[in-house]
Amino acid sequence: MKGFFVSFEGTEGSGKTSIIENVTKHFRSLGISVAVTREPGGIRISEKIRDILLDRDHTEMDPRTEALLFAASRRQHLVEKIIPALDKGDLVLCDRFVDSSLVYQGVARKLGIDAVYEINRFAIDDVLPDLTLFIDVRPEVGLARVFKTPDREVNRLDLERREFHNTIYQGYLDLMERYPKRISRIPGEGSIAEVSEKVIEAIEKLMKGRA
Repeated sequence: MKGFFVSFEGTEGSGKTSIIENVTKHFRSLGISVAVTREPGGIRISEKIRDILLDRDHTEMDPRTEALLFAASRRQHLVEKIIPALDKGDLVLCDRFVDSSLVYQGVARKLGIDAVYEINRFAIDDVLPDLTLFIDVRPEVGLARVFKTPDREVNRLDLERREFHNTIYQGYLDLMERYPKRISRIPGEGSIAEVSEKVIEAIEKLMKGRA
């Protein structure tokens, strides 16, 4: 594939959406074609699965059901949007990808990273991001942002107990050690402009490395 695939990970309220907006503007100003997307979602079928997954009334959802739905959404999103964009040579910026499942369902839901990866391996057919950026924001900071932002969606996962979010955060730290060549840490508690600049530098380094 000719393009570059960059995914963004982090705890709830890490600022990924705003950062991606800034990064998109930067690269488009340079004449680079950028495809912006998110998970779960990104295309029609996956957005419908997102509605099921994040509905605040679906508290009875079984962890394996949750993991399978995320993988199903990811598969459709990948073949319908991400791969075609990469084949065109686009820079693909994706708000969450497979690492979210490894942490949220593998670690926090206690299904096991390896078990969840096997589910997703079938879904993604070994297509992984060229670079995954973990926006490092402590859970207490991120959740404070979520609940003081009036127009921000508060979904089923936001309402989990504090222990759940602490487990997610530690899960990301462990995942960085597991995949050090692909996952890079970006300190995320500065201003959105400061964090965006660090992200831009990381992506430019990736692109220059393939030139």
